[in-house]
Amino acid sequence: MRVRALLGLALGAAFVVAAPGPTVAAPTAHDDPGHGGKGPIGWETYRDLDAMARLRSAAQVRQFSSFDRAGGNNDGFENTYSCLRNTDDGCVIAERGGAGELESMWFTRDYGSMVHNGRIKVELDGKVVVDELLQELVDGKVGAPFAWPLVGNGDDTAGGSVIKVPMPYRESMRVTVQRAPFFYHVSYREFADADGVRTFDPRDKAQDVVDRLRAFGIRDPKPALPGATTSARTADVAPGAGAAFASLSGSGLISKVRVRLPQVVASPRVGNDGRAFSAGGSSTFRVAVDPSNDGVRLTRRIDPVIANQVARLVVDGKPAGTWDSGPARPGGSWVDQVLEIPAAVTKGKSSLRISNEFVSSALDVNEFRYDVHSKLGAGWTRTDVLDLGPGHDGEETAHGYAIRNQSWEGQRVYRYPVDPAKLTASDAVLAGARLRITFDGQTTVDAPVGEFFGSGLGEYDTRTMFSSIDATSDGWYTAWWAMPYGAGAKVELVNASTVPITGAVVEVTSARDRSVAADLSSGALGHFHATHQSGPTTPDVPWNFLATQGTGVFYGVTHSMRGNIPAGNRRNYLEGDERVYVDGARSPVMHGTGTEDFYESGWYFRDGTTYTMPLAGNPAYELDGDGCRYDCTGAYRLMVGDAVSFAKGLRFDIEHGPADNEPADYSSTAYWYGTPTVSLTETDTIDLADTASRETHAYSAAGESTATLASTFEGNGDTTPVSHGVTSATGRVEFTLTVPQSNAGVRLLRMGDQNVPYQRATVYVNDKRVGEWLQPLGNQHSRWLEDSFELPGSATQGRSELKIRIEPADGSPPWSAATYRALSRS
Repeated sequence: MRVRALLGLALGAAFVVAAPGPTVAAPTAHDDPGHGGKGPIGWETYRDLDAMARLRSAAQVRQFSSFDRAGGNNDGFENTYSCLRNTDDGCVIAERGGAGELESMWFTRDYGSMVHNGRIKVELDGKVVVDELLQELVDGKVGAPFAWPLVGNGDDTAGGSVIKVPMPYRESMRVTVQRAPFFYHVSYREFADADGVRTFDPRDKAQDVVDRLRAFGIRDPKPALPGATTSARTADVAPGAGAAFASLSGSGLISKVRVRLPQVVASPRVGNDGRAFSAGGSSTFRVAVDPSNDGVRLTRRIDPVIANQVARLVVDGKPAGTWDSGPARPGGSWVDQVLEIPAAVTKGKSSLRISNEFVSSALDVNEFRYDVHSKLGAGWTRTDVLDLGPGHDGEETAHGYAIRNQSWEGQRVYRYPVDPAKLTASDAVLAGARLRITFDGQTTVDAPVGEFFGSGLGEYDTRTMFSSIDATSDGWYTAWWAMPYGAGAKVELVNASTVPITGAVVEVTSARDRSVAADLSSGALGHFHATHQSGPTTPDVPWNFLATQGTGVFYGVTHSMRGNIPAGNRRNYLEGDERVYVDGARSPVMHGTGTEDFYESGWYFRDGTTYTMPLAGNPAYELDGDGCRYDCTGAYRLMVGDAVSFAKGLRFDIEHGPADNEPADYSSTAYWYGTPTVSLTETDTIDLADTASRETHAYSAAGESTATLASTFEGNGDTTPVSHGVTSATGRVEFTLTVPQSNAGVRLLRMGDQNVPYQRATVYVNDKRVGEWLQPLGNQHSRWLEDSFELPGSATQGRSELKIRIEPADGSPPWSAATYRALSRS
């Protein structure tokens, strides 16, 4: 399968089929613990991953970021737009009233160092829950729950820093950084009410969540599905043909799909950091194995430029083999060594303590990475990875890695030997072979095999929370997305390449569940989708990951970028920002600061450094070869807490270059759940520039002034002027809205002038206070903003007319509005 230089014995992999079990009830929307469509809250975000197919349109994701308000590329370089306001504590970067949850924070400056940001303070419901040096927080020094990989520093992410700890709040949130942070994103969810919400408690270490995420790309992150069975089939697929590998009937869920394509070879260019130890030295660490194993295989990556590196392998105190690199080999090539540990040493154990002890060498003994496979039945399944080195402190700590007599640490970008013709054919298969899955008669998954599993540029070792590509010999491609079906499902491979596929193996793990059909029919669950796009970029038009109508949740994307810039800054295509539009609103709910920033890295992925984390990564980088004409990047981003829910429609775009101006060939596969049924409908509109509309809605405003504003919206509309009448009020605003009595809540959208930030008001429905509407955003360039406020169902259900009262806070800037739109939830 994968052609590499291997020292030792490598055995072929095969599949394991689980014994059939009884029909069981898997977690579905009916198990929602009373959150009223908000989705998981707090640590449920990572504990309830089996419920990802639940639709959660009662929550809306939003983002604060340092993007250039003038529409240019000054997204943080000069701190121009990095602070919402300044206080005695420093630079406020996020602030909101009402209930919600902080989901994700990303920062970069100084090539990934956070030292000059000073402290970060997080206040929820008026209480300080975090007050730490930002660098120490993302280094994991504060301790769980702020532990790797729920946090990551500039080495973990190749130039960024991330915080992925979900922090719910009932009334308010504020995030302040001691000194202006240059580039940042803060993503959060808004809830209409605080039902089911408990304020984040940093004393809860959530060690089970930390442990689960540390197994990313190795083990299914979802709870075990009782009664699951696995079907497996091997088949050849001729060019232009397709083959069915699984046909399932009845109601149930697919919990895992595995694919192996024997003729695919691993991509040769690999960047990795590592360490070396000299005479009297050793390295020790602990790895996970399957207790039912019949032996364990260790694959060890080394730099063979040093001759005769010999080390003794000791497992749980027992000698288990010898590593011997042999004669020196020319610089620039990787070698993988393989040793098999007998079952007598490993069987019945869930972990092993590995020691490598120096025996002899021309200089020292180096090591860069260990892949651990457990023998299950006739084949091998990867059960752990230790990617070590100075850029992997979190991974080393998680494995208890220690080195004695260290003589070197550093980075290498080397190649594995590979036949160029085989590599070309391999890449063609990964790009042309498509995984196609049909649920209930609808094909919703249709994507290239490589990109679906995390790497669209070739076979690069990839580990994400929901998928992996094991690029070692006979490794599997695995996906753990939950995939519900009501009447049946079919899994196929379609070979759109010109290369015959021989001996393809596909495994599908599923379980029956009678309730899934009803939940899909009612709209409580959505079908899983993997939507693929490919082609050349178009000047002045952003690349579209997904444009769809209906109700759903967007969970992420794998993105393959082939820049076509022959000279100068050949990575300038990475200067494009993401922009996300939800449910017809004219302002984006997310506006990013750069492509590598969206993938939670920085500085062009530290100039091409590859990395993988559970929720974002850059596993592939090619330069002037291996099928890449100039400069090519493969990246992924998964959005779990910050998944984008929509109830009417979604458009998710990303620019190619700072002004959609750089030529490239892009492809992408977007992961989402959804149904074509719309669950949010516009039921009334007030145009404040129209006298009849004001009268119809009994509109009044104290201290009102009117004007005409000619300006633009942020994002895709920042070059298209809009002229409309706009009002501002210093006192009470009142009006009525018509809604269906059957509504489950109402979203109130306000189009207004954001020239002055921090407009704040209290909102009442039929004289009942429903919350505070705080809008800290401001923009003197693109002044139009359409923001929203969620009116809870408890205040709107059973009513056909709502009396809205908005009372601006004392000292607040005048309340601006041009139109109000009511979107009723069904």
